[in-house]
Amino acid sequence: MSQKLNLGWLGAVALGVALSAGAQEKPADFSTQVPLSVSGEGPWYRLELPLSVQLNAQQTDLSDVRVFNAAGEPQAYAMARATAQSAQDRNVTEVKWFPLYNAADDTERAPSVRVQSSANGTLVEVQPSSQLEAGEEVLRGWLLDASAIKAPLQQLILDWTSERDGFQRFSIEASDDLQHWQSWGEGQVARLSFAEERVEQHEVGLPGQSARYLRLLWNAPQAAPTLTSAQLESASTRSLPLPLVWSQPLAGSSAKAGEYTWQLPMGVNVERVQIELNQPNSLAPVTLAGRRESSLPWQPLSSGLLYRLTQGGRDVVQDELQLSGQTVQQLKLTVDERGGGLGAAAPSVKFAVRSTQVVFLARGAGPYTLALGNATVKAANLPLSTLIPDYSAAKFTTLGKAAIDGGAVVTQAAPAVAAATADTNWKKFGLWAVLLLSVLFLAVMAFSLLRKPPAKS
Repeated sequence: MSQKLNLGWLGAVALGVALSAGAQEKPADFSTQVPLSVSGEGPWYRLELPLSVQLNAQQTDLSDVRVFNAAGEPQAYAMARATAQSAQDRNVTEVKWFPLYNAADDTERAPSVRVQSSANGTLVEVQPSSQLEAGEEVLRGWLLDASAIKAPLQQLILDWTSERDGFQRFSIEASDDLQHWQSWGEGQVARLSFAEERVEQHEVGLPGQSARYLRLLWNAPQAAPTLTSAQLESASTRSLPLPLVWSQPLAGSSAKAGEYTWQLPMGVNVERVQIELNQPNSLAPVTLAGRRESSLPWQPLSSGLLYRLTQGGRDVVQDELQLSGQTVQQLKLTVDERGGGLGAAAPSVKFAVRSTQVVFLARGAGPYTLALGNATVKAANLPLSTLIPDYSAAKFTTLGKAAIDGGAVVTQAAPAVAAATADTNWKKFGLWAVLLLSVLFLAVMAFSLLRKPPAKS
């Protein structure tokens, strides 16, 4: 009986030592600590993680993000992230288009029209509001019928015929009733010949909103080309990715003519790159490659035509490349220098990643602290549906908000953390040594008991 009690006591001691070895994380275990302020109704709060703060993480997937209360206790949290690949319900729809005419001497920017539509809103006919004589009418733009598309509009894809190559620039307006129009910015498509090759740009980004009708108005009279195809790409609301957040300009280097490289602060899922074009009348066909570290081969990411051209007294600029969102830490741009190149010095770049939101359940007293920067901790985030039992997209928008207290001030704690980490490591080594000695002692005791002859009755 005594031997059984001894064995049980030693087992409890060993278990206690093992539990102590996995002690709870503290803010000092992380190299960066950011004070948070909260507003709105809790107990759940969501924080849009600024890219400047995110880049202080030491794990690409942000497994080292934590939230602590004033007592240094970790808070339950979830990560709300969406990548471009999550938008699977994208559809491309061919839409009808109708010419918009006005008189050559008409000073009205947007032609007034008479429309005839079916019961469901589909356009059947579009005519000028007043009769125009032959030769007086001027093609001013086009009206697109998107009434059959119920999802938010993501991209406009055009094809056209024109007498000469060049850029086609126009304004984009949206309406649901053909009476009230909302500006959706400007669009630009291009068809160019370069070094015996054809370079064409057909796509124009849209703001991800729904509209029944789009109106495209060319900036200069008589400049509107003849459309041959108009398509709209849409995506359902539930699959829309979070917005992009952009980095600060990043300096690069150039080892040889026409080749530029940049080192990113950490591995990130880059979805767009913007290359600085300082010199007017720059034209550069380019290919962009990336990799996670110097020991790996370069992988192609994107290609396109970058330009900054002066037309009509203003600059026409295309300085962005679209990427697939794969993780890279180094970028390399190769330029076809038949277009004149981008100069000897590497241009600066900005990169964009998807916005990340941290949602945490506030427990204990504030103020709360966001901590990150630890290469060894394991992920501790929960699924959103677990953190918020009745989670829905509608409820997500009603959660309280957290913000970086004092703007983007980041408290660096690297020296203290290094010392704390070293101290913690020695403690862990000592605890594990005690644990192993306890197990060894148990094994020796068990072996001696097994060898001891049974007591005579």
